[in-house]
Amino acid sequence: MPARSPSALILAVLLLLGLNVQNAHASVTIRVQLSTQTMLVAVDGVDFATWPVSTARRGYRTPIGTYRPCSLQSMHYSRLYDFTPMPYSIFFNGGYAIHGTFDVRNLGRPVSHGCIRLAPEQAQSLFELIQAQGPQNTTIEISP
Repeated sequence: MPARSPSALILAVLLLLGLNVQNAHASVTIRVQLSTQTMLVAVDGVDFATWPVSTARRGYRTPIGTYRPCSLQSMHYSRLYDFTPMPYSIFFNGGYAIHGTFDVRNLGRPVSHGCIRLAPEQAQSLFELIQAQGPQNTTIEISP
């Protein structure tokens, strides 16, 4: 069986949910639980994925609250932290973003400067899902 791109998988899931992807946009809810370092993604209330994340380490903070994506950048380089690559960045509160990391061994632990880190392929899937459904149809909820 040939490998499928994240976009093809997203489309397949949306079709299974019975969504007409050409005319309708699904609501995407991203719930980040800081205490468990996990992210739950739901599409129209149906669980889509659960992934480990890394959020702010001691001395830094990941903002708690409800947000909408304000900018999507397929590749961003942090001006604050030595031009560190931030693939598939989904900015939601000023300089805070959900983005991919190559430091996957630390996923599930608070190690970031405040951003929410995902494995690169998971960040790509989330990025493409938000692109397809629209940032205006996406909610990011971050709780303690």
